[in-house]
Amino acid sequence: MTTNPPRATVVHHCPLDRSARILVAGRRGLVGSAIWRHLTSEGFTGLLGPISKDLDFRDRAAVFDWFSTNRPHIAILAAARVGGIKANATRPTEFISDNLRIQLNVLDAALQHNVQRLLFLGSSCIYPRDAAQPVREEALLTGVLEETNEAYAIAKIAGIMHVRAVRRQHGLPWICAMPTNLYGPGDNFHPENSHVLPSLIRRFHEAYVEKAPKVVNWGSGTARREFLHADDLARACLVLLERYDSDAAVNVGTGEDLTIRDLSGMVASVVGYQGSVDWDLEQPDGTPRKVLDISRMTALGWKPEISLYDGIRSTYAWYLSTGAGAATAG
Repeated sequence: MTTNPPRATVVHHCPLDRSARILVAGRRGLVGSAIWRHLTSEGFTGLLGPISKDLDFRDRAAVFDWFSTNRPHIAILAAARVGGIKANATRPTEFISDNLRIQLNVLDAALQHNVQRLLFLGSSCIYPRDAAQPVREEALLTGVLEETNEAYAIAKIAGIMHVRAVRRQHGLPWICAMPTNLYGPGDNFHPENSHVLPSLIRRFHEAYVEKAPKVVNWGSGTARREFLHADDLARACLVLLERYDSDAAVNVGTGEDLTIRDLSGMVASVVGYQGSVDWDLEQPDGTPRKVLDISRMTALGWKPEISLYDGIRSTYAWYLSTGAGAATAG
């Protein structure tokens, strides 16, 4: 058995100025809203979060104009087109085109306006489908991607390479983080476009409200996944900005996974659904297993704090409190 050598984490001690102008691109999304909440709670007063109706990050001229007017000191790129297996598999053109344009526009504008600190948020789908588990950051570009989300993954890989190029050519301390599967308040519960966890919450909630005797889930339920609450990721983002500086990406997750079948049972328990569950074997499972090695992140002093069960329970409470639950059952 081969043992991987220990890796040193590059520690960068540079507390952020709480009055600095910080762009949170994608502030209304699952990740951006969590980052906004956390930075606000930490006393940051210069947050900048243009929403889509005011700034389309796919519009290059508009993005450059915004940077010229607002001059952020720091940028966190959390804006992206995201979706679950079905959305990625059926609309790959949108996933690669939109995400490439968002990234190019923000990163180019940030460089032109000399943004000194930037955090690019990628995704664990950048890693090969058959990467050794738990997945280390060094697995990037060592194998074939999962076909169902390769367009999105390629866009995110391009973002990582873009940040590395800026570091190499211009010496700016920009960094990249690779979160695992995320969930939490502000998630997308759309029946066609959502990721697996919000999709399960919606499905079991509707079955509970309608007193349906059976729920049908995609795939075999044997695929294994790791889930991180968006609030834990938000804390990690601030830790990275204040303590890390390297061209090596950093995984952010829990380091623990479970089967989709077990996840389904957990969601059903939280919702209170007691009917039966069937599995549609004609639908894809995606990557067989994906759990991240988070040793580089934990070496910086961070660790996840929200358990999966508690996170699902609070997310479901948010889903109900926003009216989304009532709307889906109507």
